[in-house]
Formats: sequence, C-alpha cells, structure tokens
Amino acid sequence: MSVRYDDDKLCRSFEVIHVEDVEDRTHESLHMLLDKTGPGNEFLGWMDLPNRNLDDLKDLADTAEEIKNSGDFLVCVGIGGSYLGAKAVISSLFPQNDKIRYAGHHLSPLELSGLLDELREKDFYINVISKSGTTTEPGVAFRFLKQLAEEKYGKNASKRIIATTDASKGALKKLSDEEKYRSFVIPDNVGGRFSVLTPVGLLPILASGGDLQAIFKGARAGYESAILDDRKNSAFRYARNRKLLWKNGKAIEILASFEPQIHFVSEWWKQLFGESEGKDGKGIFPASADFSTDLHSLGQWIQDGTRNIFETFLIIDRYSKDLTVMNDPRNADGLNFLAGQNLSDINRKAFEGTRKAHEDGGVPVSTFYLDKLDEENLFELLVIFEFAIAIYGYTLGVNPFDQPGVEAYKKNMLELLVAKSGSR
Repeated sequence: MSVRYDDDKLCRSFEVIHVEDVEDRTHESLHMLLDKTGPGNEFLGWMDLPNRNLDDLKDLADTAEEIKNSGDFLVCVGIGGSYLGAKAVISSLFPQNDKIRYAGHHLSPLELSGLLDELREKDFYINVISKSGTTTEPGVAFRFLKQLAEEKYGKNASKRIIATTDASKGALKKLSDEEKYRSFVIPDNVGGRFSVLTPVGLLPILASGGDLQAIFKGARAGYESAILDDRKNSAFRYARNRKLLWKNGKAIEILASFEPQIHFVSEWWKQLFGESEGKDGKGIFPASADFSTDLHSLGQWIQDGTRNIFETFLIIDRYSKDLTVMNDPRNADGLNFLAGQNLSDINRKAFEGTRKAHEDGGVPVSTFYLDKLDEENLFELLVIFEFAIAIYGYTLGVNPFDQPGVEAYKKNMLELLVAKSGSR
C-alpha cells in the first residue's frame, strides 16, 4: 500500500476501556456499510465510484482538456463539498497552477468584487456546481459571474459556462437546458462531501493537470484496503480508535501535518467528518494545524492544555523536490551542524520531535504516512477517510450521510432576507 496507518502508540497515554465492545461494534458497523443496511444507505453511491468505467468519463475529460489547453481561467462556483474536494487536490498537487479561482463559498463583497475585477481582463470558463441551483452563496456568485460572461462573450457565453448539477431536476438543471450549457451530473446517491470522484471534483482537477488513470488507481487502492473484512485495515482501525478515544473523553481531534501544501486536505477532512458525525449531541470536533507554523501558536495549548484532545498526523515519506542546507563560513546563526542535510530530513525530525513531545504530554497520537504526494497516494487517503467516517458514524448510531443542522442557518438567513426584501 502507498498509504499506511501507524497507531502502535496511540493508546499508551490514556486508560483504554471497553476495547472488545468497541472492536465488535466497529466490526458490525463495517458490515452495515458493506451490506448497505445502515441509515442513509440511499447515499452510498460514493462506494462504487473507485471502480467505475473510465470510458464513461470521456466527455468530462475532453472538456477538462479543452479548458487546460486554452490557458484561460476556470472559476469553480460552489460551497462545501462542491468545491473543497477539488481545492484540496489542486492546492496539494498543482500549487503553481494560477488559473483556478473559487467563488460561491462566501458572501463577501470584497472577495467577489476583486474576482470580478480580475476576470474583466482575462478569458475564463465558469463551472457552476450545485445540485439544486438555489443555494444562496453559489447562486448569488453565479449571477454576477454569468452577467460578466454575457457582457464579455455575448451569445458565446453559453460555451463558457459548464453546469455540474442534478440529472433531471432543479433550477440549475432547468437553466442549463434553456441556455444550452454543457452539463455533467451529480449522482443522486452521492452527497456533496463524498463527491470528489464525481464530476464535482474531477472536472476542475483534470483541468488543472490531474491524471485520470492515477486518480482512480489510488482510489481503487483505498477502496480495496477499506473493504477488507480484517480488523487491520486502516479505515477500520482509524474508526475504532476514534470511538475508543471518544469513549475516553477525547472530544477534539487535531489533524496535523508538516506540509503546508496539503492544508486544504485538512479543510476537506473537517467538512467530511464534521458534517458526518456531529449529530444528536455526539461526535468529535475536527480541528487542524499546519506545523511547524502552528507549533508557535497552538503548540503550547496542545502540549499543556486541557487533555480532551488527540492528534492524527499526515506525513509525506518522500518529496519530489528537496533542498540541502549549505555551509556558512561565518556560522553567525550557529546552524552549521545542519550543513549537508536535506530540508526534508530536518522536517521529518521536527515531526518526530513534536510527536514525542505531544505523546509525553498525554496526547494520543497516530499517523497516516503517504509514500509521496501524488494522485495515487492522495486519492487512496481520501477514500480511506470516506470509509472511516462512514464506519465511525455507524458506531455512534448516527446517519453519517445527512446534515440536518446545516439547514438551520439557511432557513434563518432566508427568512431574514425575505423579510428585508418585503420591507422595501
């Protein structure tokens, strides 16, 4: 496997209780998922995506190739799972790609005005991503972007707009049909936070330079690992460990890495886990940190603060680029003892030193190691995380595939906006 999970020292720093019960419950939950008998089983289409026929994605791949070869900007309009998966992969693997922009995940007039000003001087495509087309944040952003495209391209604007939406219903589907936008389908049985292997994630990722074969090779590796009826599989162990930690009073998980380039993997993970498990007064709060940077802000709290936390590290074993510390004849900084060492090795020692310090401070720690940062490793990890949270959600007795709490703010915001509109 390209991704390995090390939890050997996880339980040494706290009292383990009910291990056998948790093991059994996690095993039952794995089978509920694989047998599709648990709550939310109508939203398990994501489980089949790693094994899909790639010939079915030819139109999608051709569209992505057109965008990539044009040299134009691509604006991805979406919120939550409609953009986080793509952004996690693109920022991790293609950080030098400066042609992707994101909109519709906020309501900031400053951010959107800045983007519109930038695009007036550029050629661009718009990929609007929404199941319904009526979510406020992406809906408002798309209004502005659509108007700009029509002003800039006239009758040809429809060739510049791509809709990723429902197959047959919804406001965006209706508009797409009327305006003859190119469109791709969000499957009915795949929720947004599990959609990175659908056109939601694949179109922008491929347009950024992603390798379709490598993506699905990694996804299949994650799938084959996660479905093993074996308590050693990474998804099972991660889910089991989280349940043990939760039962031992650990309420916060910190996903930490020593590679800033994978920052948005943590952001994707926070949505995946937060929306899936945070229900009925249950669930672990998902937090994240970028080390070494955050060791100089959060490090003190992690080391000596309230002991209701545990830590999961994401670590890259091999780097495609590296630097070697040079010798300085003056040695004014006193760091010549590092001369000749690779920066990746120094970074690794920072991780190992941090891990030991936090373990000594009473923080349970486990680690996911990626052999290297590429499509295969990253998608293997993403699929393992998807299976793990589904299994863990079932151990809690919640439906991991709905998000009723998200609707509360939408309802309140809509009522306030309608009231304001009616008062004019």
